[in-house]
Parts: sequence; C-alpha cells; structure tokens
Amino acid sequence: MPNSPLRTSAPDTVLQVSALLPALETALSERYRTVRLPELPDPAGYLRDHGKDVVAAVTSARAGVSDDLMDALPRLGAIVHFGVGYETTDVVRARARGIDVSNTPDVLTDCVADLAVGALIDVMRRMSAADRYVRAGGWDSAPFPLASRVSGKRVGILGLGRIGRAVARRLDGFGVSVSYCTRSPVPGVDYHHLPTARALAEACDALVVTVAGGSGTEGLVSASVLDALGPQGYLVNVARGSVVDEPALVAAVEAGGIAGAALDVFTDEPNVPRALLESDRVVLLPHIASATRETRAAMGDLALRNLERYLTQGTLLTPVPEASRSSH
Repeated sequence: MPNSPLRTSAPDTVLQVSALLPALETALSERYRTVRLPELPDPAGYLRDHGKDVVAAVTSARAGVSDDLMDALPRLGAIVHFGVGYETTDVVRARARGIDVSNTPDVLTDCVADLAVGALIDVMRRMSAADRYVRAGGWDSAPFPLASRVSGKRVGILGLGRIGRAVARRLDGFGVSVSYCTRSPVPGVDYHHLPTARALAEACDALVVTVAGGSGTEGLVSASVLDALGPQGYLVNVARGSVVDEPALVAAVEAGGIAGAALDVFTDEPNVPRALLESDRVVLLPHIASATRETRAAMGDLALRNLERYLTQGTLLTPVPEASRSSH
C-alpha cells in the first residue's frame, strides 16, 4: 500500500520536481501546498529540513524521481509523472518503499502515432529534404531525386503497446504489410509476430520503434539490427533515444548502411550527433511526438487527477502496470 499522506501532523506538501506545463504548474500552486524544487535557492537544504513534509511528487517523464530524492522524502507516497514514460524513476525501488507511481497513458497515443506515420512518410518520400531543396534553389537546376514509395511496403513495429497498435491501425490504410516484435505474441492481433528485433528488421523495409524505454530495452536497436535493416531500410524512432545504439546508427548513416532515419528522440537530448545533423537522409525532430496543445492539456489534466485521487483516496487513477513494475 502507498504511504499515507496523513500519517503525521506535518503540513502536507506536493513537490514539483521539474518544469511542467504552465497550466499544470498553475493548478498545482492554486490547489495544493506546492514547492517547486528547481526554483529553490538551496534545494538540498530544503530537502534536509522539510523533506519529511512531502507526501507526493509531480515530475516529468524526462526528469523522474532519483533514488537520492526518493530517500530524502520519508513520507512520499506517490510519484505522479507528466508523460507516458517513467524509466527515469526506479519503479521497483519505489514500490518497495510503499510509493505508488503513475503516468499519463492513452491521452498521447494518437498524437504520437500520427507523428510516427508522418515521420515515416517524410523520410521515405524525402519531404523535408525536398523542402530544403526548393528553398535552396536546387529546383532551378535539376529535378529532385526519386524517393521511396510508402504504400505496399513491409513495416515492422518494435513494441506493440498502445502506441504501436495505433501506428499499425494507421498503416493499414496504406496497404502495408505490418509485422511486430514483442517478448511474446499479443493476443487478438493478426499482425505477424517475430521473436527478435533483428528478425523483425530483416523482414521489413522500415522499422518503427515504439517500445518503452528503460534498462530492459537499452540499445535494443543495435548495430546488428541496423545491419539487418540494410541499405534499403528506414528507421523511425518515437520511443526513447536509449532504445537505439546511437553510435551504431551514426555509423550506419555515414556508411550508407541504412537508407534513412526519422528521429524524434536522442540519447543525450538536446544534443544531436553532428553526422546526423549533416545527413540529408535523416529527419530530425525535437522530441515533439506528443507536443500538441490538445494532448499536453489532456496529459496535464490526467496528472492533476492522479494527484487529487491520491491525496483524497490514497490511490492513483493510472498507476504504472504491474508488469512494468517488475521489468524496470
């Protein structure tokens, strides 16, 4: 069971761990006794003197709650993530401490899937490259080089959770052949299941990465997988930068080992390897898969409702699934 927020007479504090959506920050400060940790002149001093007052922490998927921060908050009972990812928080450790953890699934599924398909079309049809070509005056001297068709291709989806299934549904309209890789076949799914990332890459023309981040998937798209994808294959990553072996990807792009890549996430954001910046066969996006006004508002609302449910009832609306808790 999560720690009780009412266990002592100390004032109950909500700790904002990182910068959040402005509307969410405003709601937190208006509704709760909220302390914004990044804005404190002496965060360590605050945690030492007042860490016992904190009953819930609200954080971004990128920031999470570190082990040290967790240890500094003895009454912490809930960690509320603004975002679907939670690999920056050690969920198993939190659960062992009686701390429950939530994220914001579902509300961002459609926008991420939309962007994944858009990125796939962009990199295969070379739309961003063609835009640059026109702006640079290249059309005046020669036609733009031919690109690759999307319809009818073989597309592999690495990870068939909510977002992966949404991507597959959208691709059905393109008449593509969809296959996927998960640890075990997903019940009720007609798409072809392959047991390994390499086998999936060998069987497809484009590989779309939607698998969850974390230590269990770090470097899953390895040099071997990229080699299996081959010089005619395309990579799209809307998951986490950690899932792709970035040096191996850079080497594959530089050597023509793959045809192209569309990337919304990177290993060390916002730093992007120069080789990727300089390649006209790579589409680069600044981690914007869920970055629409509608989706971010829905994410903020769900995070707020998770916090409210915990503070009033001691439970969370969208706790991290049990299976995920054991696979961090």
